[in-house]
Amino acid sequence: MTSMSRPPVVQVTGVSRTYGSGGTQVRALRNVSCIVRQGELTALVGRSGSGKTTLLNIIGGLDAPSTGSVLVAGQEVSAMNERDRTAFRRDTVAFIFQSFGLIPILSAAENAGVPLRIAGVPAREREERVALMLALVGLSGHAAQRPNELSGGQQQRVAIARALAGSPQLLIADEPTGQLDSQTGRQILRLLRTVVRSEGITALVATHDPVLIDLADTALRLDDGVLTQVG
Repeated sequence: MTSMSRPPVVQVTGVSRTYGSGGTQVRALRNVSCIVRQGELTALVGRSGSGKTTLLNIIGGLDAPSTGSVLVAGQEVSAMNERDRTAFRRDTVAFIFQSFGLIPILSAAENAGVPLRIAGVPAREREERVALMLALVGLSGHAAQRPNELSGGQQQRVAIARALAGSPQLLIADEPTGQLDSQTGRQILRLLRTVVRSEGITALVATHDPVLIDLADTALRLDDGVLTQVG
């Protein structure tokens, strides 16, 4: 299937986001429109402060646009109330952040299983899915270890396993290698590409790392809230 024939999972149309008012007004996004297609890894590149996190938060239902519309997996996120957005974040999208966000007192397996526990997945099914996800990210031998017993790269792999555990339609990663050294960061980016392929997931990854542009199917660039397509 060629890229253009893949159905869109994300459709952003004319989205702007303004914070503040009057003389203190800041326009974080300016009339942004883009499509992210099914089964592809799309890189969102741009310097710090360019609006990447704002756009990801709007697509993921963590924030609402000032103007414009956002459709994700056929759902109009921009028209949802807070209750609907909560359900959307639980059922449709998963997030990976640069801070890992693991629960310190839980093991790697327990952290990875949190979304399944919240969804009420039976214990046996949950354990099988978690084992599969940890194997996918190369951490089968670390299931019982807690975050403080793992390296930064291993913690981010657990975060990826957790994000994938619930089989989201869209994976959103905001600077997932931001706290890692360059070599570990490249390993994580390559892993993300591998799991997108193996799980058939659509991924939107914000990064300042030029390596991801080469690994991604499509690259979008944000400069001062204005979006352009790189390739």
